[in-house]
Amino acid sequence: MSALPERIETDAAAGTLTLHWPDGRVDEWPHALLRVACPCSECRAVRRGGAEVVAPANVRLTAIEPVGQYALNFAFDDGHRRGIYPFALLADVRTMPAW
Repeated sequence: MSALPERIETDAAAGTLTLHWPDGRVDEWPHALLRVACPCSECRAVRRGGAEVVAPANVRLTAIEPVGQYALNFAFDDGHRRGIYPFALLADVRTMPAW
């Protein structure tokens, strides 16, 4: 599988982000899960401290910005916009920090 998705879609009504990969695989992520799994240093510190990152179930993405050729930066309607989500992280559910 290529490290870059062919297509990135977000559905605010459903609260989902969909990534279409060159090998035909399609991954769908709830916005709330992406927020809870944020890999930024602030959210990692919360998890390292034994707490959970909390986000409302209805949190939505407000912006998706590319970070070079390797990641996406998401802005959420709760004001959080620091997490850089590498495509490798988004392509492998087992690497999501919340799991």
